[in-house]
Amino acid sequence: MEALLKSWLPGFLPESSSFTVHPYQGKHALLRKLEARLKGYASWIPDNYRIVVVIDRDSEDCRQLKAQLERHCKNAELRSKSACGDSSWQVVTRIAIEELEAWYFGDWRAVRTAYPRVSEHVPNRAAFRNPDAIAGGTKEAFERELRRSGYFEQGLSTVQAANMIGKHMDPARNRSRSFASFRDVLLEAAASG
Repeated sequence: MEALLKSWLPGFLPESSSFTVHPYQGKHALLRKLEARLKGYASWIPDNYRIVVVIDRDSEDCRQLKAQLERHCKNAELRSKSACGDSSWQVVTRIAIEELEAWYFGDWRAVRTAYPRVSEHVPNRAAFRNPDAIAGGTKEAFERELRRSGYFEQGLSTVQAANMIGKHMDPARNRSRSFASFRDVLLEAAASG
């Protein structure tokens, strides 16, 4: 996620916006440390700053994961977008359904630009028409498609793929609903800053 954001956001956000990515060593580390970090931000965050928390759903229940993230925001005494329902929010939580790689399936043209030997017909197959509903592991499905085309024969380099694909992502054409939700909140955050 860090590599994708650093590759994609500079071309997406207005020049007047800035961002910092704070990665964690996996989902469990984020969930364990998030509340303390948010409490730290709550002590100094200016009105025009927005915090966007994004996490993979993996195989977890989406509602339970969202509720856990929202509890962290509430306990840190920050206004979450879900709780306040207006533009005065300070923090928003978003979930990549099922994993980040679903966002790649959502913009297959970006994948093909980064990895030209990959078949253009992948999104037409029933298993991949809805990027957020790919069964059996989105990351594994993505890696299989790249390997079929002769890429990453020794195993997927997720950071390299994120850097390459992020440079070519067009948020307007991405078919992933979870990506669209993330994109839209970033636009809202940029407009408020």
